[in-house]
Amino acid sequence: MRIVAGSARGRTLRAVPGNETRPTSDRVRQSLFDLLGQRCDGLAVLDLYAGTGALSFEALSRGAAHATLVESAKAAAEVIAANAEALGFTDRVTLVRREVARALPDLASRGARFDLVFADPPYALQASQTLADALGSLSLLSPGGRAVLERGKREPAPTLPAGLALIEERAYGETVLLICGA
Repeated sequence: MRIVAGSARGRTLRAVPGNETRPTSDRVRQSLFDLLGQRCDGLAVLDLYAGTGALSFEALSRGAAHATLVESAKAAAEVIAANAEALGFTDRVTLVRREVARALPDLASRGARFDLVFADPPYALQASQTLADALGSLSLLSPGGRAVLERGKREPAPTLPAGLALIEERAYGETVLLICGA
């Protein structure tokens, strides 16, 4: 797994040992950023179920100002920290080691707002509806912000709450990307 574009283009990311984590493939990340626009200049990014941090590190490489990564698994959090250090992004990364369901209300209560949110939960959780509802009710997206929800193709599509509108939906093998706007 490597960074596809930007200042860290071609740099390799460490993977989480074992098969507990399903990183977004290079091909899907490239396609995603083609849909979002190649540059992320100055954006505040939130990465839920961050895994290796690949989505956030791709955004940082493309100019995002800061990324907050939420990951509860110890091994994955250690890999995120190592990847941030290896890429020279430690000063632009905040790692929140908590369950997403607890981290989101905490971030909202602090007034955190994000321009770009990535949510790539394990497919077995079937969490896209819960995440869409939380993003809508907690007002974590900045005006004009976008959220990217990944789900397995067998998971039902979420019904988006008021305040979130579907911009694009794309399927890549077992992965379906929903890009929503605030």
